[in-house]
Amino acid sequence: MGFGRNRVVITGGAGFIGSHLCTKFLNDGWDVVAVDTFHTGQKSNIEPLLKNPRFKILTHDIIQPLECEADLILNFACPASPVHYQSDPIWTMKTSVLGTMNMLGLAKRTKARILQASTSEVYGDPHQHPQKETYWGNVNPIGIRSCYDEGKRAAETLCFDYHRTHSVDVRVIRIFNTYGPNMAVDDGRVVSNFIVQALRGEPLTMFGDGKQTRSFCYVDDLVDGIFRFAHTEGATGPLNLGNDDEFTMLELAELVVAKTDSKSQIIFKPLPADDPKQRRPDLTLTKSILKDWSPKVKLADGLEKSIPYFKEASKK
Repeated sequence: MGFGRNRVVITGGAGFIGSHLCTKFLNDGWDVVAVDTFHTGQKSNIEPLLKNPRFKILTHDIIQPLECEADLILNFACPASPVHYQSDPIWTMKTSVLGTMNMLGLAKRTKARILQASTSEVYGDPHQHPQKETYWGNVNPIGIRSCYDEGKRAAETLCFDYHRTHSVDVRVIRIFNTYGPNMAVDDGRVVSNFIVQALRGEPLTMFGDGKQTRSFCYVDDLVDGIFRFAHTEGATGPLNLGNDDEFTMLELAELVVAKTDSKSQIIFKPLPADDPKQRRPDLTLTKSILKDWSPKVKLADGLEKSIPYFKEASKK
Protein backbone atom coordinates (compact mmCIF):
# COMPACT_ATOMS: atom_id res chain seq x y z
CA MET A 1 0.00 0.00 0.00
CA GLY A 2 1.25 3.46 -0.87
CA PHE A 3 0.05 5.26 2.26
CA GLY A 4 0.55 5.00 6.00
CA ARG A 5 -1.34 2.17 7.65
CA ASN A 6 -2.16 3.78 10.98
CA ARG A 7 -5.28 5.86 11.36
CA VAL A 8 -8.48 5.92 9.31
CA VAL A 9 -11.06 8.66 9.84
CA ILE A 10 -14.59 7.50 8.90
CA THR A 11 -17.18 10.26 8.70
CA GLY A 12 -20.72 8.99 9.14
CA GLY A 13 -19.06 6.28 11.22
CA ALA A 14 -22.20 5.51 13.27
CA GLY A 15 -24.32 5.15 10.15
CA PHE A 16 -25.39 2.00 8.36
CA ILE A 17 -22.39 1.50 6.06
CA GLY A 18 -19.97 3.57 8.16
CA SER A 19 -20.37 1.35 11.21
CA HIS A 20 -19.58 -1.76 9.17
CA LEU A 21 -16.49 -0.01 7.82
CA CYS A 22 -15.37 0.81 11.37
CA THR A 23 -15.53 -2.89 12.24
CA LYS A 24 -13.76 -3.91 9.03
CA PHE A 25 -10.81 -1.56 9.57
CA LEU A 26 -10.52 -2.34 13.27
CA ASN A 27 -10.31 -6.03 12.40
CA ASP A 28 -7.54 -5.20 9.94
CA GLY A 29 -5.45 -3.52 12.65
CA TRP A 30 -6.17 0.16 12.00
CA ASP A 31 -6.82 2.87 14.57
CA VAL A 32 -10.32 4.10 13.73
CA VAL A 33 -11.78 7.55 14.38
CA ALA A 34 -15.53 7.59 13.71
CA VAL A 35 -17.03 11.05 13.14
CA ASP A 36 -20.80 11.53 13.33
CA THR A 37 -23.49 14.07 14.24
CA PHE A 38 -25.91 11.25 15.19
CA HIS A 39 -28.49 13.02 13.04
CA THR A 40 -29.19 9.70 11.30
CA GLY A 41 -26.34 7.58 12.71
CA GLN A 42 -27.17 5.30 15.64
CA LYS A 43 -25.11 4.88 18.80
CA SER A 44 -26.22 1.25 18.93
CA ASN A 45 -24.31 0.62 15.69
CA ILE A 46 -20.96 1.44 17.29
CA GLU A 47 -21.67 0.35 20.85
CA PRO A 48 -19.89 -3.01 20.38
CA LEU A 49 -16.73 -1.12 19.32
CA LEU A 50 -16.46 1.28 22.26
CA LYS A 51 -14.37 -1.07 24.40
CA ASN A 52 -11.73 -1.37 21.70
CA PRO A 53 -8.78 0.91 22.60
CA ARG A 54 -8.11 1.55 18.90
CA PHE A 55 -11.58 3.02 18.37
CA LYS A 56 -12.56 6.65 19.02
CA ILE A 57 -15.83 8.45 18.35
CA LEU A 58 -16.05 12.21 17.70
CA THR A 59 -19.40 14.01 17.68
CA HIS A 60 -18.82 16.57 14.95
CA ASP A 61 -20.54 18.04 11.89
CA ILE A 62 -18.12 18.12 8.94
CA ILE A 63 -19.80 21.29 7.67
CA GLN A 64 -17.28 22.71 10.16
CA PRO A 65 -13.55 22.00 9.65
CA LEU A 66 -12.22 18.93 11.44
CA GLU A 67 -8.86 19.07 13.19
CA CYS A 68 -7.25 15.64 13.46
CA GLU A 69 -4.59 13.48 11.88
CA ALA A 70 -5.33 10.81 9.28
CA ASP A 71 -3.65 8.41 6.90
CA LEU A 72 -6.91 7.48 5.20
CA ILE A 73 -10.28 9.25 5.15
CA LEU A 74 -13.57 7.60 4.24
CA ASN A 75 -16.20 10.30 3.74
CA PHE A 76 -19.62 8.74 4.36
CA ALA A 77 -21.25 11.69 6.16
CA CYS A 78 -24.61 12.42 4.55
CA PRO A 79 -28.18 11.19 4.96
CA ALA A 80 -28.74 8.67 2.17
CA SER A 81 -32.47 7.87 2.24
CA PRO A 82 -35.01 10.24 0.67
CA VAL A 83 -36.98 10.56 3.93
CA HIS A 84 -33.92 11.79 5.78
CA TYR A 85 -32.13 13.87 3.15
CA GLN A 86 -35.35 15.65 2.18
CA SER A 87 -36.18 16.51 5.80
CA ASP A 88 -33.46 19.20 5.77
CA PRO A 89 -32.37 19.64 2.15
CA ILE A 90 -30.13 22.64 2.79
CA TRP A 91 -28.18 20.77 5.46
CA THR A 92 -27.93 17.79 3.09
CA MET A 93 -26.42 19.98 0.38
CA LYS A 94 -24.05 21.63 2.85
CA THR A 95 -22.89 18.23 4.08
CA SER A 96 -22.11 17.08 0.54
CA VAL A 97 -20.44 20.30 -0.62
CA LEU A 98 -18.96 22.09 2.40
CA GLY A 99 -18.39 18.83 4.26
CA THR A 100 -16.56 17.21 1.35
CA MET A 101 -14.51 20.36 0.86
CA ASN A 102 -13.47 20.26 4.52
CA MET A 103 -12.51 16.58 4.30
CA LEU A 104 -10.53 17.21 1.12
CA GLY A 105 -8.78 20.04 2.93
CA LEU A 106 -7.93 17.64 5.75
CA ALA A 107 -6.63 15.12 3.22
CA LYS A 108 -4.49 17.82 1.61
CA ARG A 109 -3.01 18.91 4.94
CA THR A 110 -2.30 15.41 6.26
CA LYS A 111 -1.40 13.92 2.84
CA ALA A 112 -4.03 11.26 3.45
CA ARG A 113 -5.84 9.23 0.83
CA ILE A 114 -9.56 10.05 0.76
CA LEU A 115 -12.37 7.80 -0.44
CA GLN A 116 -15.57 9.66 -1.21
CA ALA A 117 -18.92 7.88 -0.94
CA SER A 118 -20.89 8.99 -3.97
CA THR A 119 -24.08 7.37 -5.18
CA SER A 120 -25.94 5.87 -8.11
CA GLU A 121 -28.24 8.88 -7.73
CA VAL A 122 -25.70 10.88 -9.77
CA TYR A 123 -27.20 9.05 -12.77
CA GLY A 124 -30.67 10.39 -11.95
CA ASP A 125 -33.50 8.77 -13.91
CA PRO A 126 -31.10 7.19 -16.39
CA HIS A 127 -31.47 6.91 -20.16
CA GLN A 128 -28.61 4.38 -20.18
CA HIS A 129 -29.17 0.90 -18.76
CA PRO A 130 -27.22 -0.56 -17.06
CA GLN A 131 -25.30 2.53 -15.97
CA LYS A 132 -21.60 2.86 -16.78
CA GLU A 133 -19.28 5.28 -15.00
CA THR A 134 -18.87 7.23 -18.26
CA TYR A 135 -22.60 8.09 -18.29
CA TRP A 136 -23.20 11.70 -17.24
CA GLY A 137 -26.70 11.10 -15.97
CA ASN A 138 -30.18 12.62 -16.24
CA VAL A 139 -30.70 14.64 -13.06
CA ASN A 140 -33.30 17.28 -12.25
CA PRO A 141 -31.30 20.14 -10.66
CA ILE A 142 -34.32 21.73 -8.92
CA GLY A 143 -36.42 18.77 -7.72
CA ILE A 144 -37.06 17.36 -4.26
CA ARG A 145 -34.20 14.85 -4.67
CA SER A 146 -31.75 17.44 -6.00
CA CYS A 147 -30.20 18.29 -2.62
CA TYR A 148 -28.77 14.77 -2.54
CA ASP A 149 -28.29 14.04 -6.25
CA GLU A 150 -26.66 17.35 -7.10
CA GLY A 151 -24.85 17.52 -3.77
CA LYS A 152 -23.11 14.24 -4.53
CA ARG A 153 -22.35 15.32 -8.09
CA ALA A 154 -20.75 18.50 -6.73
CA ALA A 155 -18.78 16.41 -4.21
CA GLU A 156 -17.36 14.33 -7.06
CA THR A 157 -16.38 17.55 -8.87
CA LEU A 158 -14.55 18.77 -5.76
CA CYS A 159 -12.67 15.46 -5.42
CA PHE A 160 -11.30 15.61 -8.93
CA ASP A 161 -10.53 19.34 -8.72
CA TYR A 162 -8.53 18.75 -5.53
CA HIS A 163 -6.83 15.80 -7.25
CA ARG A 164 -5.86 17.86 -10.31
CA THR A 165 -5.04 21.08 -8.47
CA HIS A 166 -3.49 19.84 -5.21
CA SER A 167 -2.55 16.22 -6.06
CA VAL A 168 -4.86 14.89 -3.35
CA ASP A 169 -5.02 11.09 -3.51
CA VAL A 170 -8.74 10.49 -4.15
CA ARG A 171 -10.98 7.47 -4.64
CA VAL A 172 -14.64 7.93 -5.65
CA ILE A 173 -17.24 5.17 -5.43
CA ARG A 174 -20.85 5.26 -6.63
CA ILE A 175 -22.91 3.12 -4.26
CA PHE A 176 -26.03 1.35 -5.55
CA ASN A 177 -28.88 0.20 -3.31
CA THR A 178 -27.43 -1.52 -0.25
CA TYR A 179 -29.18 -3.22 2.66
CA GLY A 180 -28.43 -5.26 5.76
CA PRO A 181 -28.00 -5.05 9.55
CA ASN A 182 -27.45 -1.62 11.16
CA MET A 183 -29.99 0.10 8.90
CA ALA A 184 -32.36 2.28 10.90
CA VAL A 185 -35.86 0.85 11.23
CA ASP A 186 -37.22 4.19 9.99
CA ASP A 187 -34.60 4.44 7.25
CA GLY A 188 -37.27 4.94 4.61
CA ARG A 189 -35.62 2.88 1.88
CA VAL A 190 -37.50 0.10 0.20
CA VAL A 191 -35.84 -2.99 1.70
CA SER A 192 -36.12 -1.78 5.30
CA ASN A 193 -39.65 -0.47 4.68
CA PHE A 194 -40.87 -3.77 3.24
CA ILE A 195 -39.24 -5.93 5.92
CA VAL A 196 -40.55 -3.84 8.83
CA GLN A 197 -44.05 -3.63 7.35
CA ALA A 198 -44.11 -7.38 6.69
CA LEU A 199 -42.91 -8.18 10.23
CA ARG A 200 -45.65 -5.98 11.68
CA GLY A 201 -48.31 -7.49 9.43
CA GLU A 202 -48.93 -4.10 7.82
CA PRO A 203 -49.57 -3.59 4.10
CA LEU A 204 -46.39 -3.16 2.05
CA THR A 205 -46.38 0.34 0.54
CA MET A 206 -45.62 0.16 -3.18
CA PHE A 207 -44.93 3.46 -4.93
CA GLY A 208 -45.83 3.38 -8.62
CA ASP A 209 -46.89 0.19 -10.38
CA GLY A 210 -44.06 -1.89 -8.91
CA LYS A 211 -42.44 -2.49 -12.29
CA GLN A 212 -39.55 -0.11 -11.64
CA THR A 213 -36.31 -1.96 -10.98
CA ARG A 214 -33.40 -1.80 -8.54
CA SER A 215 -30.30 -3.87 -7.84
CA PHE A 216 -29.74 -4.74 -4.19
CA CYS A 217 -26.31 -5.30 -2.64
CA TYR A 218 -25.82 -6.94 0.75
CA VAL A 219 -23.70 -4.71 2.98
CA ASP A 220 -20.85 -7.23 3.45
CA ASP A 221 -20.22 -7.31 -0.31
CA LEU A 222 -20.22 -3.53 -0.51
CA VAL A 223 -17.85 -3.09 2.46
CA ASP A 224 -15.47 -5.65 0.97
CA GLY A 225 -15.41 -3.67 -2.29
CA ILE A 226 -14.82 -0.38 -0.47
CA PHE A 227 -12.00 -1.90 1.57
CA ARG A 228 -10.32 -3.29 -1.55
CA PHE A 229 -10.62 -0.02 -3.47
CA ALA A 230 -9.21 1.95 -0.53
CA HIS A 231 -6.13 -0.28 -0.81
CA THR A 232 -5.86 -0.08 -4.62
CA GLU A 233 -3.10 1.92 -6.25
CA GLY A 234 -3.32 3.83 -9.52
CA ALA A 235 -7.10 4.22 -9.82
CA THR A 236 -9.22 7.18 -8.74
CA GLY A 237 -12.64 6.06 -10.00
CA PRO A 238 -15.43 6.87 -10.09
CA LEU A 239 -16.26 3.22 -9.60
CA ASN A 240 -19.71 1.61 -9.41
CA LEU A 241 -20.17 -0.61 -6.35
CA GLY A 242 -23.25 -2.75 -5.90
CA ASN A 243 -24.93 -5.91 -7.11
CA ASP A 244 -25.91 -6.20 -10.76
CA ASP A 245 -28.81 -8.61 -10.22
CA GLU A 246 -31.95 -6.64 -11.13
CA PHE A 247 -35.39 -6.98 -9.53
CA THR A 248 -38.72 -5.21 -9.88
CA MET A 249 -40.21 -3.73 -6.75
CA LEU A 250 -43.02 -6.29 -6.96
CA GLU A 251 -40.49 -9.14 -7.02
CA LEU A 252 -38.80 -7.68 -3.94
CA ALA A 253 -42.10 -7.29 -2.10
CA GLU A 254 -43.17 -10.86 -2.84
CA LEU A 255 -39.78 -12.18 -1.73
CA VAL A 256 -39.92 -10.23 1.56
CA VAL A 257 -43.44 -11.50 2.28
CA ALA A 258 -42.29 -15.07 1.65
CA LYS A 259 -39.11 -14.78 3.74
CA THR A 260 -40.95 -13.22 6.70
CA ASP A 261 -43.85 -15.67 6.43
CA SER A 262 -46.13 -12.62 6.50
CA LYS A 263 -49.73 -12.27 5.41
CA SER A 264 -49.20 -8.63 4.44
CA GLN A 265 -50.88 -7.35 1.29
CA ILE A 266 -49.44 -4.76 -1.11
CA ILE A 267 -50.98 -1.30 -1.46
CA PHE A 268 -50.10 1.07 -4.29
CA LYS A 269 -49.41 4.80 -4.03
CA PRO A 270 -48.26 7.39 -6.58
CA LEU A 271 -44.60 7.36 -7.58
CA PRO A 272 -42.69 10.28 -5.99
CA ALA A 273 -41.25 12.98 -8.24
CA ASP A 274 -38.03 12.10 -10.10
CA ASP A 275 -37.99 8.54 -8.78
CA PRO A 276 -35.81 6.50 -11.19
CA LYS A 277 -37.53 3.81 -13.26
CA GLN A 278 -34.44 1.62 -13.63
CA ARG A 279 -31.25 1.26 -11.65
CA ARG A 280 -28.53 -1.34 -12.25
CA PRO A 281 -24.75 -0.94 -12.17
CA ASP A 282 -22.47 -1.93 -15.00
CA LEU A 283 -19.64 -3.58 -13.03
CA THR A 284 -17.25 -4.12 -15.95
CA LEU A 285 -14.80 -1.43 -14.83
CA THR A 286 -15.13 -2.40 -11.17
CA LYS A 287 -14.25 -6.02 -11.82
CA SER A 288 -11.30 -5.02 -14.00
CA ILE A 289 -9.84 -2.86 -11.20
CA LEU A 290 -10.88 -4.98 -8.19
CA LYS A 291 -9.91 -8.19 -9.92
CA ASP A 292 -10.86 -10.58 -7.12
CA TRP A 293 -14.08 -8.82 -6.10
CA SER A 294 -17.66 -9.52 -7.12
CA PRO A 295 -20.96 -9.41 -5.19
CA LYS A 296 -21.52 -12.87 -3.73
CA VAL A 297 -24.70 -12.64 -1.62
CA LYS A 298 -27.93 -13.24 -3.53
CA LEU A 299 -30.98 -11.19 -2.56
CA ALA A 300 -32.87 -14.11 -1.03
CA ASP A 301 -29.86 -15.00 1.15
CA GLY A 302 -29.24 -11.39 2.12
CA LEU A 303 -32.84 -10.95 3.21
CA GLU A 304 -32.53 -14.03 5.43
CA LYS A 305 -29.43 -12.46 7.03
CA SER A 306 -31.21 -9.11 7.50
CA ILE A 307 -34.66 -10.10 8.77
CA PRO A 308 -33.53 -11.22 12.27
CA TYR A 309 -31.81 -7.84 12.75
CA PHE A 310 -34.97 -5.92 11.81
CA LYS A 311 -37.09 -8.22 13.96
CA GLU A 312 -34.96 -7.36 16.99
CA ALA A 313 -34.52 -3.65 16.13
CA SER A 314 -38.28 -3.22 15.71
CA LYS A 315 -38.80 -4.18 19.37
CA LYS A 316 -36.68 -1.26 20.65
